[in-house]
Amino acid sequence: MTRQLDVITIGEAMAMFVAQQGGALSQVDRFIKRVAGAELNVATGLARLGLNVGWVSRVGDDSFGHFVLETLRREGIDAAGVTLDDRYPTGFQLKSKVENGTDPIVEYFRKGSAASHLSTADFHSDYFARARHLHLSGVAAALSAGSYALLEQAACAMKAQGKTLSFDPNLRPVLWRSEAEMVEKLNHLAVQADWVLPGIGEGIILTGQRTPEGIADFYLHRGVKVVMIKTGADGAWFKCASGERGTVAAAKVDNVVDTVGAGDGFAVGAISALLEGKTVEQAVRRGNRIGSLAIQVQGDSEGLPTRETLGEY
Repeated sequence: MTRQLDVITIGEAMAMFVAQQGGALSQVDRFIKRVAGAELNVATGLARLGLNVGWVSRVGDDSFGHFVLETLRREGIDAAGVTLDDRYPTGFQLKSKVENGTDPIVEYFRKGSAASHLSTADFHSDYFARARHLHLSGVAAALSAGSYALLEQAACAMKAQGKTLSFDPNLRPVLWRSEAEMVEKLNHLAVQADWVLPGIGEGIILTGQRTPEGIADFYLHRGVKVVMIKTGADGAWFKCASGERGTVAAAKVDNVVDTVGAGDGFAVGAISALLEGKTVEQAVRRGNRIGSLAIQVQGDSEGLPTRETLGEY
């Protein structure tokens, strides 16, 4: 029987080599291998909470690509939308070790990767029709014109079927030709979404507004139903098309280890809660909680909880 899916997301995964000692990456000689990728982090977190998740991408027919596929199998993520591409390699990255809450140094080796060759040819209508929700990110949008076109087609198709969409801007300015292009392209995707999840800094760049309410109104006036804005140590602020709004304090964290993955953790919490029919305030609260778990460990997805461990909090 064809497996029905709760969520589909689209993006790039890379092999990630995480330094096991501090200092400059050029001086490190011990690394551990993991998988990295914003959209895959979200897929992983949702799958651990018991949702049926599909991830669409391309990986090279190489050791890194097979490592990604093995990770999908281990996490229970549906890989039917993944193409094993023998023409282009799987990207990889090096990540420094930090344990004091500062941002790690990350060096990317992704130019010409298999995922950068995503296109509308990777849109299979029957596969997307199996899901009730689509999650998109600004990372995949920035990979290439073909990848952007795929996201645009998927968003249009899912909206036409009455499915819900979420969008996390996840700004990567270095991957765009200009900030103006980035703002235009990402806002075009964002206003097709039901739920938009920017960080406060991202919202300022994308909307030109300086306050959470101004950022939220920019999107609500363009048809978005819910805007949840991550405000760092203050937690998050939300506003709905109905006019409901509120602030949810951040979950207390005694020891911040690695800030990478906090936004993906927030997305996992917010999306899973809304798909379960919880209120927006409850969704933001869960987003804050899972985001806080993500920053207490080294690694992008190691802190994402299972349903059982989430219940302990």
